Amino acid sequence: MIIKGNVAMVTGGASGLGKATVELLLREGAKVSILDRLEEAGEKLASQLGEGTLFVKADVTDEESVQAAVDKTVEAFGGIHFVVNCAGIGTPGKVLGKEGPMSLEQFNKVLQVNLVGTFNVIRLAAAKMVENKPNEDGERGVIVNTASVAAFEGQIGQAAYSASKGGIVGMTLPIAREFADYGMRVVTIAPGIFDTPMLAGLRDDVRESLGKMVPFPKRLGRPSEYAKLVQHIIENTMLNGEVIRLDGAIRMQPK
Repeated sequence: MIIKGNVAMVTGGASGLGKATVELLLREGAKVSILDRLEEAGEKLASQLGEGTLFVKADVTDEESVQAAVDKTVEAFGGIHFVVNCAGIGTPGKVLGKEGPMSLEQFNKVLQVNLVGTFNVIRLAAAKMVENKPNEDGERGVIVNTASVAAFEGQIGQAAYSASKGGIVGMTLPIAREFADYGMRVVTIAPGIFDTPMLAGLRDDVRESLGKMVPFPKRLGRPSEYAKLVQHIIENTMLNGEVIRLDGAIRMQPK
C-alpha cells in the first residue's frame, strides 16, 4: 500500500520503536494516531510533530479504551489503513524466584499487555479497516505486530515475556489467512536487542556489552531501523502472514 495520504494507528507510539515508527510514517505522508498510556510524553510528541498527528491516551488491555481510540482516529482522519502494535512490557521474573513461585498476577499482566493487548487492537481496528475502499490490488489495510527473538530463544527469567511474544508469533498466520478475504495483511516483526526505554535503566557499559553480543552490526538496534522495516512491510504487498527477525543474526543464550 501507499503510505502517503493514508492513516496509521501506532500503539506504544510515545516512545521507543513506536515513536520512531510514528515519525517515519508522518514523514512519508501518513496521518498518524499515537496511542499510549504515557499521556505527557504522547501529548508532547504530538505537539512537536504538529499537523497530521493525534494523541489518544489508551490502555491496550481495555476494550472501551481501545474502541474509543479507534473511533477518535476515524473521526479525526476518516479511517484506519495501517496498525502498528508496539505497546508492550518486559517485566522479568523467574518461575521459582527467591520469594517463591512467580505470582499468577505477574504472569497474567505480561500476557495481558503484550498478547491480549495486541489482539484487542487488531480486532477492533480491523472492524474499521474492512470498510476501506480497496486499492488496485484489492488491499484495504496492513497490520504490523511486534514480537521478539525471545519468542524463539527466551532467556531465564523471560517465561512470561517469551510466552506473550510467542503467542503473537503463533496468531500471525491464522489471522493473516482469515483477513486475506478482506484484503488485509498481517505481518510480525521479531526484534533482537534494541535501544529502547526498556534498556534505558541499564548502565552504559552493560548496554555496550549487550550490543557486542550481536554478530553484526555489533551494537544495539536503532528504533529507526525497526521503523524502516515497518515501511517496507506496508509497501511490499507480498509480505503477509510472516514473522521477520530483525536482530543482526543474534541467537540469545540461556542467560
